[in-house]
Amino acid sequence: MKIPVCPSVTARIGCYWTLTLAVLVFSRTMPLTAQQELPIFTDITAQSGITFRHSIGDLELSNIVEGAGAGACVFDYNNDGWLDIYFPSGAWTPGVSDNRGRHLRGKLHNVLYRNNGDGTFTDVTDEAGVGDTSFSFGASAADIDNDGDLDLYVLNYGPNVLYRNNGDGTFTDVSRQSGLDDPHWSLSAPWFDYNGDGYLDVYVCNYLEYDLGAFSAYYRAENFPGPLSYKGQPDFLYRNNGDGTFTDVTQEVGLWNPEGRGMSATVVDLDNDGLLDIFVTNDAMANDYFRNQGNGSFVNEALPLGLAFGEGGQGVSSMGPDFADLNRDSLLDVFIADMDYGCLMFNRRDYFEDVTAKANVAQICGQYTGWGSLLFDYDNDGLVDIFVANGNAHHEFSEEDVLLRNNGDGTFRDVANLSGDYFSEKWVGRGVAYGDLDNDGDLDLTVVNLNNEAKLLRNDGGNRNSWLMVRPRLPKLNRDAVGARVTVIAGGGTQFRDAVPVRGYLSQMDPRVHFGLGQASVVDQVEIRWPDGRKTTLHDVPVNQVLEVSQPE
Repeated sequence: MKIPVCPSVTARIGCYWTLTLAVLVFSRTMPLTAQQELPIFTDITAQSGITFRHSIGDLELSNIVEGAGAGACVFDYNNDGWLDIYFPSGAWTPGVSDNRGRHLRGKLHNVLYRNNGDGTFTDVTDEAGVGDTSFSFGASAADIDNDGDLDLYVLNYGPNVLYRNNGDGTFTDVSRQSGLDDPHWSLSAPWFDYNGDGYLDVYVCNYLEYDLGAFSAYYRAENFPGPLSYKGQPDFLYRNNGDGTFTDVTQEVGLWNPEGRGMSATVVDLDNDGLLDIFVTNDAMANDYFRNQGNGSFVNEALPLGLAFGEGGQGVSSMGPDFADLNRDSLLDVFIADMDYGCLMFNRRDYFEDVTAKANVAQICGQYTGWGSLLFDYDNDGLVDIFVANGNAHHEFSEEDVLLRNNGDGTFRDVANLSGDYFSEKWVGRGVAYGDLDNDGDLDLTVVNLNNEAKLLRNDGGNRNSWLMVRPRLPKLNRDAVGARVTVIAGGGTQFRDAVPVRGYLSQMDPRVHFGLGQASVVDQVEIRWPDGRKTTLHDVPVNQVLEVSQPE
């Protein structure tokens, strides 16, 4: 099925002032001039009907649990072609929350908004049955039973919750019988088929063991102790048994790390061998890169590749990771937001080079405290840009978010002051998710702010350039082809992206693989490398469409 651009959007595109400079797609981006017009992110939260306000479940921010915040999960829960949004929230929790906040007990819950397809959203939490009242942080959606609809996994302080999609707009809580009611403090959970059996498995990223406020030897101005004051917790890989249950296989596949402090995780084919590896950002300690050896086991190669540490070698407070080919050399690079300069590392095949300062990222991000970060082509010029949501870690001190536009020469420019009124405001930012919420060809943003209102930012003008979104499907299994690699050739250049929606900090992105195409009028070639290694190639593909491709039987 193809989701067309709505007529009103098409008409609006025709009215846009066009660029007077001829710019070939994938050619080196020209410096900004008065003749160039950049997209604007418009805050449409109020008019969209989204009233969600994240809560820490308490009156005051006073511990590391409350300070972690939350992300957002964008997914199409009812298969109507429009992305919906699930917001996790905190809750008053014994041992975490102050007694003065007891009046909030039982009054806070997660929220699901249905996209009405007209720019508005409706709260359908109660009718869908997904209003978990736990202290929640992240959520991810995947078709765990191959029935064609997306199930929802909620990551909590305490037992996680798995909701099975009933296919009629409602969900059923199957947490306990599935074996996914992980009792630790979980933050993130990417799905992928690690053993090739046709069922999606899940890697659960756990943070640390909170001591209920027992540790008191810390600098009082910091408000509460940092992560190294607590014991770490192991992450877990759960194998999907294909019958609605999951089995912990962490130790047998080589992933056991009992002292990890995972902030977020994603899966990525970093070495281009067709196998999905696991990348985990840990707080105040070395990150983990578990390379998939293709025999059902993994080996940690973060240190020799230079992925374990950033900023000259020291451990940093790494938040959410994202991968993309930022310098168009057909290799995946990585950006990780952190509490200092951020960490941008270019893939040099045998190692990763820290180019944070060289790329002008350190100068921009060093004044902020980064949390949710995204690699996405916001202006559809064929170059991947960076967005970072910022906010203080230990206090509710607000900061501006940043938008870094890719110059095409290995450097980035801060264009936040050119990109809408939103960027002149300050928030205590945490998670952020991208997704084409209005199906007009450019990526919109959903930003979650600590103990404050979430923000919906509509991308206005990104679709002045051409675009393509590809949704790879596995028809025999009746689900999205998670891990498929999509490569497009247009305008003499090549781009690629993996179909991996769980990225960044505690969030899930649009599962459709998005490409900006500049002024290209046709895509010369679309190649899909399926999870089983086979390939499908299409030629002369029209631009400005959502292309759904099913793997041949």
